[in-house]
Amino acid sequence: MLDKVFLKKKLEEFYLEDVGYKDITTDNLPFDKEVEASIIAKEEGIIAGLEFAKEVFILTNLNINFSFSLEDGVYLEKGQEILRIKGSAKSILKGERLALNILQRLSGIATTTNRYVEKIEDLRTQLLDTRKTTPGFRAFEKYAVSVGGGKNHRFALYDMVMIKDNHISLAGSIKKAVEEIRKRVSPMVKIEVETSNLKEVKEALESKVDVIMLDNMSIEEMKEAVNLIDGKALTEASGNITLENIREVALTGVDFISSGAIIHSSKWLDISLKL
Repeated sequence: MLDKVFLKKKLEEFYLEDVGYKDITTDNLPFDKEVEASIIAKEEGIIAGLEFAKEVFILTNLNINFSFSLEDGVYLEKGQEILRIKGSAKSILKGERLALNILQRLSGIATTTNRYVEKIEDLRTQLLDTRKTTPGFRAFEKYAVSVGGGKNHRFALYDMVMIKDNHISLAGSIKKAVEEIRKRVSPMVKIEVETSNLKEVKEALESKVDVIMLDNMSIEEMKEAVNLIDGKALTEASGNITLENIREVALTGVDFISSGAIIHSSKWLDISLKL
């Protein structure tokens, strides 16, 4: 569930960053008038972030109106109208770039995510995102993943235990790391452990963790690991997941595949605004 108060504050911060105390170009034009503007898709893809874009325009002027709007998740054709805005030309121009930046970024993530999801949609494996997000923009980017059909992994460090290689190195072993964590956190909190070979998978199994991550393993290693785990823990494949190999990874039988690329390597969708 997106926190609307949190997101509105974020949008206000973004607006302050872009406009500051004034738009030195628009504010110095000696005229203003009521206009109608359209936001148009310049390429195919999935739209995401429309309510955020609307909020940006409302920040410029409470009297901005929207006479037409698609919904997030709609597949766009090139040239398709996405949103129609009526109001002060100066206000629309002030919000234009920020609104488009949000739409283009989130629509790009939703489109990329959907391409990955389509590769495995007939299988039981689910696609997850990661914490490899833009600082300050995580809530928006993870929302876009969900619009594209993916699922959100942990949102931040506070909502799930994930014991990674450096934690294991610090503790001395997977067993010791899990034991120390269990002394200090609620038994209701799920514990995931990152493993890179079958020896570590066995140690994680013996520690009775909830989720075992198979990190950067070969297809054959993953198959062996899934057979070894045999449903005693959930499995997550991670590392170098691409459109070309995601289906092969899913066919190993893992429960989840996590990908940072669906966020950090997504191409922005080309979208423009015309008065």
